[in-house]
Amino acid sequence: MIAKFRVFIGIALLSLLAGCASVEMASIEQDNLRKSFSEPSDEKAGLYLYRNGLLGTAVKRSLSIDGIPVGAPAVKTFFYIEVEPGSRVVATESEFGSNEVSLNTLPGQNYFVRQYLKMGLLTAGANLKVVSPEEGQKGVLECKLAKSDYESWQ
Repeated sequence: MIAKFRVFIGIALLSLLAGCASVEMASIEQDNLRKSFSEPSDEKAGLYLYRNGLLGTAVKRSLSIDGIPVGAPAVKTFFYIEVEPGSRVVATESEFGSNEVSLNTLPGQNYFVRQYLKMGLLTAGANLKVVSPEEGQKGVLECKLAKSDYESWQ
């Protein structure tokens, strides 16, 4: 029994030492542009999806908007997506399924959704929270812009 526990702990430690999760990053120019929080283009709504917490550095949990993949943010990264105004569902995979938030977007407005990880039974679980523009801008400024898969699915 103790030997199995030691093997489990060893595997867990090796997983942690394997390094942080990484994603493909956007250019510094794009990062700076999105951090100006300007109005979205062409009567669209802007969605900032960000992960600024430090828990689960080796874990990435995928995000989607209305079932369309966005990507899996690493620690201190964000995605910026422009969508048609209306009802939107942002979802994240988690330990035992998915969690989601709904928001009704208006043209010319930016919205902020924070992905955060929490301790799970076997691995980190993920959840989402719609936050105020003030809180969202502060969180995004702590992060770097990652490239999204969203546009390639459109």
